[in-house]
This record gives sequence, C-alpha cells and structure tokens, in this order.
Amino acid sequence: MLKSRGCVQTLRRATSSRLPVPTPLVASIQCRTYAYATQETARSSRTAPVVTPSKSREEWQRQDAVLVRHLNDVFSPLKFPPELASRILTHASHPDAMRRHNGRLSFVGRRVLQSYLLMFIHSSPALRPEHDYERILERALNTYILGEHVAPKWDIGKVLKWRPMNVGNLSKPLGPNVEIPSPLANLERDNARSIGMYKVHGTAVEAVVGGIFHQFGGSVAHRLFHTRVLPSLLLEGSHEGLHLAYHDHAREICEKMGGPQGPLLR
Repeated sequence: MLKSRGCVQTLRRATSSRLPVPTPLVASIQCRTYAYATQETARSSRTAPVVTPSKSREEWQRQDAVLVRHLNDVFSPLKFPPELASRILTHASHPDAMRRHNGRLSFVGRRVLQSYLLMFIHSSPALRPEHDYERILERALNTYILGEHVAPKWDIGKVLKWRPMNVGNLSKPLGPNVEIPSPLANLERDNARSIGMYKVHGTAVEAVVGGIFHQFGGSVAHRLFHTRVLPSLLLEGSHEGLHLAYHDHAREICEKMGGPQGPLLR
C-alpha cells in the first residue's frame, strides 16, 4: 500500500476527468509537505537535546567536503551547501545521524517524486482507463527499486553514511573513506535486500530529490526526475519499474530535456 494514499487519492480525483492536473494543486501539496517536515524538524530540535559524535570541527569539515564534492560532481553544475550534502548522505542508522540525517528530506523527496510521476502519467498519450495510478506509482517508486536501479547511477554507495544490518560482526558504520568489507562489496540481489542496502540507498535517492527541490527549486527537481530518475526505471521484461506502456513517452521527454545527462539548469 502506498504510504501517501491521501496524496494519491487527491491527485487521482483531479485527474479522473482527463483534465490537466492543476499545477497549483501539486505545488500546494509539495509546499504543505515541506512545511510539515520543516516544522517537525524545528519542533524536535527545540525539545530534544542535540548530541553529536565526538569529532573536531576540522574533522567534520573534511568529511562534509567529501560529500559536497561528490554531489557537485554527480549533479553538476549544482553547488550543494555542506550542511545539505551531509544531511542528504547520512542515514539514520549511522552514528553521525545524531548530528543530522536524511529522514526529513527523503519524506519530502518521496512526495515530489510521486507528484511528478502522476503529472507525467496523466499527460501521457499511453494512459488508458484501466491503468491503476496507485499500482503504477508503487511499482515505479518503491524505495527498494530506487535503491537498486537509481542509486548506483549516482554512486551513492561510495559515500553514503549508513550501517548494514543482519551481517554479524560486519555491521559497522560505512561512509566516505571507509573501505567496504569484501563480503558486502559484491552482494547478490536478495542478499543486498536482506541487509537493507537497497532500502537505505533508495532513501538516499529520495533525499537527493528532496534536497534539490528544497535548495534549487521545483524546475530543477523536475528536470532531475525526467533525465536522471525515470530513465533508470525503464526495466524491460520486469513487472517492477515504470509501466511498460509509458516507456516510449518517458524516453521522448528525456531526449527533449537533453538526454540522461541533460542540463539541470536552463
């Protein structure tokens, strides 16, 4: 069941007559979503004491610089502030999450991805009355699918701070400048799922989208979606990923925006 059922039902009602999805509706959903997330963050920061791992300021700066450099390289010409980069690339399972983590941004990113995919589906000539919006979203934007098929394109695994589970004495914090234990380096698909890798990496993909939406705006996030997210979800011969009927339209839009490495800024 899709986590944001209310969001889907609202947009689905708006699209039931095959009229264009009202842009203000999508914008208001995104704004309310981000406002809620930031309000909750502010509230929790006022009520909970801030405890951070014992590192010097210089150590934090060096570590953040690696994360900034990675995101700047992958999503050039965007320039990520250090605080945003460290938040995007720190999962709640890592000890450094006591400083900051990507939970709120992934929440925002999921809603942004859902909104853009709904608008894409409704505008597509491939849309048919029997197509189920909710099922299409669930199969295309499942967090595990994002972690398996999108995260590797962005080299998320090289820098993401997280801690594997169900691996015994190999359950150690990973991140930039930390060598990945050889048993974890080349996992089969089922094993990668069992230790939470795809889930954690998919959450990071959502956080990237949420962070870009927040920092650089909806236009940039929209281009990111069509050039660097949706093309990776065109999984031929699989029931996972984007519904087969929409593949050609997705490729067409991607090419119009410059291809898989098309410019994020216009």
